[in-house]
Amino acid sequence: METAILSRVDFESTHMEAVILAVTKIGSVLVEEATIAAITNLSEKVTNLKELPTKVEEIKEELKAMNNVIKKMSTSHPTDEVVKDWIAEVRGLAHRVQDVMDKYSYYALKLEEENVVKKLFTKTNYAIVFSGIAEEINQIEKKIENVGKRKKRWLQQPDLISNPVAYIERKQSQDCLLAQDYLVGIEDNRKLLTEWLYSSETGNTVITVSGMGGLGKTALVNNVYEQAKNNFNACYWIVVSQTYNVVDLLRKLLRKIEYPEQTQLSDLDARDMKNIIKEKLKDKKILIVLDDVWRKEAYTLIEDAFQNCQTSRIIITTRQGDVAALAQPTRQLKVKKLEHNDAFKLFCKKAFHNSKYIKCPQDLEKLAHDIVDGCQGVPLAIVTIGGLLSSMEPENYVWNEMYKQLGDELVNNNHVQAILNLSYRDLPGHLRNCFLYCSLFPEDHLLPRETLVWLWVAEGFAVRKQHSTPEEVADRYLRELIQRNMLEVVEIDELGRASNCKMHDLVRDLALSIAKEEKFGYANDYGTIIKMDTDVRRLSSCGWEDSTVLRLNFPRLRTLVSIRAMSSCSYMLSSILSESKYLTVLELQDSEITEVPQSIGNFFNLRYIGLRRTKVKTLPDSVEKLSNLHTLDIKQTKIEKLPRGIAKVKKLRHLIADRYADEKHSEFRYFIGMQAPKDLSNMKELQTLETVQANKDLPDQLKKLLKLRSLWIDNISSADCAELFLTLSNMQLLSSLLLSARDENEALCFEDLRPKSKELHRLIIRGQWAKRTLDYPIFRDHGAQLNYLALSWCHLGEDTLEMLSSRLGNLTYLRLNNMHSAKTLVFDAKAFPRLKTLVLKHTADVNQMKIMNGALPVIEGLYIVSLPGLDTVPPGIETLRTLKKLWLLNLHKNFRTHWIESGMHQKMLHIPELHM
Repeated sequence: METAILSRVDFESTHMEAVILAVTKIGSVLVEEATIAAITNLSEKVTNLKELPTKVEEIKEELKAMNNVIKKMSTSHPTDEVVKDWIAEVRGLAHRVQDVMDKYSYYALKLEEENVVKKLFTKTNYAIVFSGIAEEINQIEKKIENVGKRKKRWLQQPDLISNPVAYIERKQSQDCLLAQDYLVGIEDNRKLLTEWLYSSETGNTVITVSGMGGLGKTALVNNVYEQAKNNFNACYWIVVSQTYNVVDLLRKLLRKIEYPEQTQLSDLDARDMKNIIKEKLKDKKILIVLDDVWRKEAYTLIEDAFQNCQTSRIIITTRQGDVAALAQPTRQLKVKKLEHNDAFKLFCKKAFHNSKYIKCPQDLEKLAHDIVDGCQGVPLAIVTIGGLLSSMEPENYVWNEMYKQLGDELVNNNHVQAILNLSYRDLPGHLRNCFLYCSLFPEDHLLPRETLVWLWVAEGFAVRKQHSTPEEVADRYLRELIQRNMLEVVEIDELGRASNCKMHDLVRDLALSIAKEEKFGYANDYGTIIKMDTDVRRLSSCGWEDSTVLRLNFPRLRTLVSIRAMSSCSYMLSSILSESKYLTVLELQDSEITEVPQSIGNFFNLRYIGLRRTKVKTLPDSVEKLSNLHTLDIKQTKIEKLPRGIAKVKKLRHLIADRYADEKHSEFRYFIGMQAPKDLSNMKELQTLETVQANKDLPDQLKKLLKLRSLWIDNISSADCAELFLTLSNMQLLSSLLLSARDENEALCFEDLRPKSKELHRLIIRGQWAKRTLDYPIFRDHGAQLNYLALSWCHLGEDTLEMLSSRLGNLTYLRLNNMHSAKTLVFDAKAFPRLKTLVLKHTADVNQMKIMNGALPVIEGLYIVSLPGLDTVPPGIETLRTLKKLWLLNLHKNFRTHWIESGMHQKMLHIPELHM
């Protein structure tokens, strides 16, 4: 997007990123033992090496001063060409400092390792290397001096350094309200859409909802979709987006039609999948939403899959006129901008939702109307500016300053981008890099909380602060971005945290433009290579297939994100890695690659490797040389064992390494952990270890891993329990624990599991229980601390539910899978007072459930799946008024008949999402 508005973005963004990261890099390198040793032992041969720390420290202070000057400039004259050029020069200087400090650190470490092996210093070769580094630092020092002189010569005009906008103290919003709460002015459109869905037409009917981005098309359709679902046999929502693949679309649909864990799709082509879909939907009345369609072919190439339906309603949301024309003129809905009254109502809802004012204060009313007029009826713009103002004091002076800034942005007539840009500029510096980083992932890509946290730490965006780990700091940054509506929450976990989030496509467009302008990073989602700067530092190549990438070299590359890359891109990977010696992050999840080059061990700067769900079979032994690696994610790959030297990677903080043995999840050990490295106890920085197989040495090795927070252990035998659980009990920071027996008949005894950790809130147990397990301390004494409990393949007694409820009163998530239990499950009147999600799966014994009045008072998701004996509707289920999702799948053949005869469709109209 090359619009004028995007050239006006605040320059504080990535020049701050470059300068701050350079300053941080200097600070960390100077205190490393290896660099201190190098200076001490080589100073005789390199005459200016002793002065190096002093010079580098001086460079650090100069960069910090320049950064403060840039802050002032960026708020006063962000469009001045002289200012822009000077800022770009500083940014390039900061990048150069980063590179030379990495080189400094690398050779110091190599020198240290070589001396350990040879027991003597080979000074001559390294003297030449460090002499070159010292000379390069001298050049940087002179360059900084020249840059400072240039500022004095050309940038001293008063109007360039003034800062007319006073600092505005903000308080952040305490909650993040759902988009559905802000639906205003949609009544007529909702009524029309509902009439079209309920019409008596048979066969396929296509309905299109079109309009510019930010008008709330998706929110409108979602509102109607949730209300209409109970009137169709089957309902499916598919997000299409700009970049789509027909096979992927069909795969998405088929996974929704047939329960995901029961379907093998990787070997099916489009024709095979269409035939299965036709059979599954035969003679059914279905509702399908294709959201955010940019090309007609996204529908025309799959429409024959619905030809066997009795009746289908297909709603397509789009910004494109030719896509809207897929529907008959009488079934085309063009969403318009809001009228002023509705726009003002929406603005007030957002701006004052956390204020003592119920409506707009009288002294702000005229200003509020002017701000709303500036948004020109676009809901996204209104909600965004309203959210921004909600975090400020409702005072005339404060709002007037914001209105002035808004007016400056609106000169270019790109109203939505102007509002979003203003919100971006309101972000503190520490959030800007995290925000821009999210744009490197594909459109509509789910962003897991843990992955974002690990990546931000690897990049250096989040660092240790007093008593907080870098991961805890990054987690706070994520919450702040969500509170500011820069990221959308998709799912929450048992603690109420965002477990998955995503970026609105318009917000991503803005972030991509800023990232490109500021040389933060470059993303190309379109599968073709276009001309780009070879000095790019972060590159997203998601979906690339073009062989011309082989001819591209990126010597300055720090980050490569290549999600869903084709198998041919193994060559691309080798090509890029051959030149990118400073690489810090390598994210290749869901790619078709089958191997990792041996040369990966040469990347001394690498802190994050993401290979989740790739087809990689082995890791090269050279991985042991990655002394700075923080995160290794090889979950659900084909890798059966870790390299022998993995324990040499002493800075590793997160090791996620298990593989699927059975992708249908039908076997007890459908996932298998890795064998514990021989010297696991050397990896003292580990916080996450998922999953490791139990063995006789594991307890002793775990005793030394004092920083572990999440630990998954597989293949536990009865004989392992006492010593292993005693070790686990002493882990002070443990928060998440999975314990899986070696087979479904192995009885685990939890008598010695007495956690001292006050953080342990998530417990997953797979396997048989020894007798009296619920009387053991883990449930009796620690039960009140648990928020998440998942049990599989164990025998439940007659009163187990009652005992679980009495001991685990703070559970928000409970999953019971492949259980042996009483034939009747009864949820008593006070059962599980805080439970929000309940999953009951594959429990063949159960033929009846009862939900007493008052049970499950805050339940939001109830998933009853594969209970073949359950033939009647659970009495009391209609009393669960807080339910938002109800799945009733693969039950007794008579269940649906009983549901209909009991008039449950009418009784459950309050549930937005119902699957049967």
